Amino acid sequence: MPNQHGSFIWYELLTRDVKAAKAFYDKVVGWNIQAEAPPGDMDYRMIEAADGNAGGVMQLNADMVAGGAKPVWLGYLCAEDVDATVAAIAADGGQVQLPPFDIPGVGRLAMVTDPQGVPFYVMRGASPENSTAYQRMGFQHVSWNELNTSDDAAALAFYGKHFGITKIGAMPMGPMGDYSFIANAESQGDAIGAVMRTPEGAKSGWKFYFRVPDIHAAKAAVEQGGGTVLNGPDEVPGGELTLHALDPDGAFFGLVAPGNGG
Repeated sequence: MPNQHGSFIWYELLTRDVKAAKAFYDKVVGWNIQAEAPPGDMDYRMIEAADGNAGGVMQLNADMVAGGAKPVWLGYLCAEDVDATVAAIAADGGQVQLPPFDIPGVGRLAMVTDPQGVPFYVMRGASPENSTAYQRMGFQHVSWNELNTSDDAAALAFYGKHFGITKIGAMPMGPMGDYSFIANAESQGDAIGAVMRTPEGAKSGWKFYFRVPDIHAAKAAVEQGGGTVLNGPDEVPGGELTLHALDPDGAFFGLVAPGNGG
């Protein structure tokens, strides 16, 4: 996979009910999540956007749930050398949840946390093609990657050191500190998301915003599909509209859409 080190190359929903997730997200985002489970012990289904893959959905089995796995969206960061990156993360205070392993035809990957306890995957894909799971302006794709963390300064230093993700500007938010915009080598200076201190009462973690054409229609689909709108739609600087929600299984996600004039 030719994506550069530090690029978001995949997104994955862990859920206790993959069929319910398909019914919900197909309506909200416009996806076509794979209807049937593939052969084998693991129920892992592809998320099809109009222009190709946008991520995957994994059914949590009873053992995973008993081990503490919960419904959540997780991101995959590209690493030139998975083993070296995981070792460096562990030496820098991160935790290794799943040590590096290979999936034939897919790539080498591992699950880790940053020093603040936020989980994510590290991966080097086997495909010769560029991943297009992240697209800043692509409908039905992740359009924004936002890290809520207990220590934003430490997180920026960590992701800068290990993945070349750098702060390129900030929007002051008063007592909450800065909303720090971030870029990576592949974005060539354009923002791919932001880092902020976790608001009181919220959970830390990477949060992903899917781009939809109409935020109001998507909000209605969330509510009709059994999800919970936490806040929004709200206009953000630049004119886009955003919304925060929980899916029916409790996984957090965001939506982003063009403003009323776009």
